[in-house]
Amino acid sequence: MMNRRTKSIIMVIVTISILTLILIGGLLIDESSLKADFSSKNLSPSLDHLFGTDWIGRDMFLRTIKGLSISLIIGIVASIFSGVIAVIVGALAGIMPKWVDSIIIWLIDLVMGIPHILLLIIISFITGRGFKGLLIGIVATHWTGLARLIRSEVLQIRSEFYIKLSKKLGRSNSYILRRHILPHILPQFIVSLILLFPHAILHEAGITFLGFGLSPEEPAVGIILSESMKYLSTGMWWLAFFPGLSLVGLIILFDKLGDNVKKLLDPYSAQE
Repeated sequence: MMNRRTKSIIMVIVTISILTLILIGGLLIDESSLKADFSSKNLSPSLDHLFGTDWIGRDMFLRTIKGLSISLIIGIVASIFSGVIAVIVGALAGIMPKWVDSIIIWLIDLVMGIPHILLLIIISFITGRGFKGLLIGIVATHWTGLARLIRSEVLQIRSEFYIKLSKKLGRSNSYILRRHILPHILPQFIVSLILLFPHAILHEAGITFLGFGLSPEEPAVGIILSESMKYLSTGMWWLAFFPGLSLVGLIILFDKLGDNVKKLLDPYSAQE
């Protein structure tokens, strides 16, 4: 019988494989596959068109996979940059003098005090919208929660005996950070980074749905859902149902990935 750790390893491999297939599949879909075909417009789901076709004959399955791959790219890139900022800011708040910590806490509270969607729209608009603006907006608004978490971890570690002993031996703050603090917070950082992905993806879809994210030419899931709203009343339910369900499935995959990685990094979860 497999123990919990073995099951978690299998689930991580399966989840990463599915996400990789979605990403590669979307990248391999070229523009010619997404062109209009008026001879196949408004077709309901079938074996030829799994998710049906839209009002100009575009295959919704291909558009959805392409949209999910775009969301994956944005989510991964934005989360990595946000995570790096969070580690730097959180670590500085924990090891630097009190006045530096106070400024960082004030900055975190300021960013967290403004609704994400509103701040995303403002930053995206200022930076020129499109892919670049959306990416900058997500990075600028998604580092705060992880930074606060890392700060609290660093403050807790800083009071440990071996840290105080290292300081008495003349070790610098940078040495203590590299050799003692960063290895300790690495597992928490990895799990939190994975859980940042769905948060970033949902905000990308939400702001794009509202028309402030990616351009209408991009087959993003938010754009697909926004366009489909005009046709739901005509009975073309598949235009929103399958892309929306696929987006929810993508979020669940990341959630399961984070849970299983957490189990792997927890030494007490090796056995049931």
